[in-house]
Amino acid sequence: MSLIKPLRALRPGPGLAEKVSCPPYDVVYDAEARRLIDDSHDSFIRVTRPEADFPPDAEPTREQIFLRARDNLAELRRLGVLVEDEEPCYYIYRLEFGGRSQTGIVACCSLDEYRNHRIKPHENTRPDKVNDRTAHLLTVRAQTGLIFLAFRGTELIGKMLTECAAGEPLYDFTCDGGVRHTMWRAADHERWTAAFAEVDSLYVADGHHRIESAERARETLRAANAAHTGDEEYNFVMAGIFPAEGLRILAYNRVVSDLNGLSTNEFLEKVGESYVVQPNGDPEPPGPGCISMYLDGTWYSLRFNVAYFREPDPAERLDVERLQQFILGPILGIGDPRTDQRLGFVGGRRGVSELESLVDSGNARVAFSMYPTSMDDLITISDRGEIMPPKSTWFEPKLRDGLIVHSI
Repeated sequence: MSLIKPLRALRPGPGLAEKVSCPPYDVVYDAEARRLIDDSHDSFIRVTRPEADFPPDAEPTREQIFLRARDNLAELRRLGVLVEDEEPCYYIYRLEFGGRSQTGIVACCSLDEYRNHRIKPHENTRPDKVNDRTAHLLTVRAQTGLIFLAFRGTELIGKMLTECAAGEPLYDFTCDGGVRHTMWRAADHERWTAAFAEVDSLYVADGHHRIESAERARETLRAANAAHTGDEEYNFVMAGIFPAEGLRILAYNRVVSDLNGLSTNEFLEKVGESYVVQPNGDPEPPGPGCISMYLDGTWYSLRFNVAYFREPDPAERLDVERLQQFILGPILGIGDPRTDQRLGFVGGRRGVSELESLVDSGNARVAFSMYPTSMDDLITISDRGEIMPPKSTWFEPKLRDGLIVHSI
């Protein structure tokens, strides 16, 4: 059975993709969301972050926020800003940034394959976030952002992607962040479907909360539909699917608001029990097994102590897991990194300067600069059915919301 099927997309009309599309909802601060709306009333951020469409001093209820999203999507359709394709299609999506490019296919995937672990996650989700996005889905009745999936590339699919990307694009624009987004409509649906029937597994690179929310929404809609057949659109989730070999993972760094009652010297002494600590280190760690730590205006190099080394399973050897196991948990008292408000995450291109700024300003007490997790580790851990710590990977560039919408 193939992992993909074409979708009848709701998408921007000719010449509108740049001003309609927006960054993913979960990487945009409230102030940025409001700026995007000020810049373009047609911005899709009005659907994905509808709270930013209320006045700053308003206090809308959760229900009012989701209803605003539904109404804003209906408005974009009514005005012809978003137009639904007449027939189901596959789309080819290329992102280019910094001399690199990644090209994949936009398609629908059966949520049965997610339940059966043919679509494999690598992170746990937070119930509050899943509940929030599920309510958004059920109110809007549309999947508004792509799940970012990866697969082990094949020669045939690579050739097909190259061939399709040589044609005339539907969209071709460069967004504010300098990322060029190009999209084509793919022909010969049967050939694409057959090619992906030979792919064993897909891996969730980004979008764990989105896909889990799609599954929860499916369960709700199925229970309410006495005539359920399994072919309804709510049984499928839209995704951007890319060969793993071309993907780029950046560091996902950590900051902590306090030292859990310890002085600087006490903290450094405890860290030194499991890491070799050297002051005046490089802000960016040189490789796996190393962490850079910023404390009191000084960068420290932390190298995992060989006395603790054993041949662990793939999840245990991740630097983010060791940080949690040896520093964040036992020393700083952060038992659950998913929910502890003392722990913050800084991902992507904001880099070490953001870490220094947070600590120097007093908004954080200590920062940890991490070496990026590898794609090989992600696939290995996912294949074993294991889970990484939260915020272990930051994929860059990000897929845009609003280029393709899947009505359910």
